Amino acid sequence: MQPLDGVTVVSLEQAVAVPFATRQLADLGARVIKVERPGGDFARDYDRSAGGLSAYFVWINRGKESAVLDLKTDADRALLDRMLARADVFVQNLAPGAADRLGLGAERLRTRHPRLITCSLSGYGPDGPYRDKKAYDLLVQCEAGLLSITGTQGQPARPGISVADIAGGMYVLTGILTALYEREHTGEGSALEVSLLDALGEWMGHPYHSQAHGGPPLARSGARHPSISPYGHYRTGDGAQLYLSVQNDREWVLLCERVLGRPDLTRDPRFADNPLRRAHDGQLTEVLEGCFAERTADGLTEALDAAGIANARLRTVAEFADHPQLAARDRWRTFGTPAGPLRGLLPPVTVAGREPPMGPVPALGEHTASLREEFAAGPEGP
Repeated sequence: MQPLDGVTVVSLEQAVAVPFATRQLADLGARVIKVERPGGDFARDYDRSAGGLSAYFVWINRGKESAVLDLKTDADRALLDRMLARADVFVQNLAPGAADRLGLGAERLRTRHPRLITCSLSGYGPDGPYRDKKAYDLLVQCEAGLLSITGTQGQPARPGISVADIAGGMYVLTGILTALYEREHTGEGSALEVSLLDALGEWMGHPYHSQAHGGPPLARSGARHPSISPYGHYRTGDGAQLYLSVQNDREWVLLCERVLGRPDLTRDPRFADNPLRRAHDGQLTEVLEGCFAERTADGLTEALDAAGIANARLRTVAEFADHPQLAARDRWRTFGTPAGPLRGLLPPVTVAGREPPMGPVPALGEHTASLREEFAAGPEGP
């Protein structure tokens, strides 16, 4: 048994945010029917990096059924209605207004199916001056102010992952899980709305509060933390870069006394507390790298660990894939794809005694015929 066994999700989805959310639902045991337009979800064609398949698509579409429907035809539109009559959740991220034009607006659907949970994801929300503006991940990052604090002083930079889409997808997921729980008590479904700007805006809480109430704007600081010091990368004697983080004055004292061998630094007025250390971060970096100049990264790692100072090595993606911690905890599994078996990580939440299904990635329209047969007749059509 999986937590969402018996839950059916019909998703009119494309790109990243909603597919990311519904893949989590599939990992929890829900049946996810992915409805694709003729030609398929355009994320199938983003790249050919995963055994000839799109790495994006492989990542976020595991464990689903794929049905290709042309919702502009009466027959396929009726088929979708029959699916929705038996569904628990309907989620979509069509262009603004498209769901209403197809007769798939939340109010209409929930009038016909009171137990149905509907969820709509948009870029900027269902109203306001940006309602009809096209929204993609990087563009929402710009609008949310994320790029103003990401990168170096001379150049903003895109984070290496689709953070706006992931944020939106996580709130779609938590909203649907909450609505399913609520329905157990009320017997009624809910109509949910999530926007990428709202989702990423929540994640921008720290920089917002840092300057909205009188503080200075956060400067782009590369791979250094903008408000905590020391927190970032430092050169070692063997040419490596070691990352470390000091979160409080107690850890600062431990670093100075047990790692640097410089207890005098705890009395240096430039470094007396975190705001002062951050204000003098350049000078502090010179001090740290001077102390590290005769030591190797491996030796420093051992000393930092012994002193209880958080640290990390900068790994490549390939090195992450061979991470000893993931291997020791048996976190990798294989799952099926149209290109053959591929390896992926288990979902982050581990439930004692349960192995998540991690079903195969569907080929385009792989389940269309079987779904047409299954839903050939029902309350919403002949």
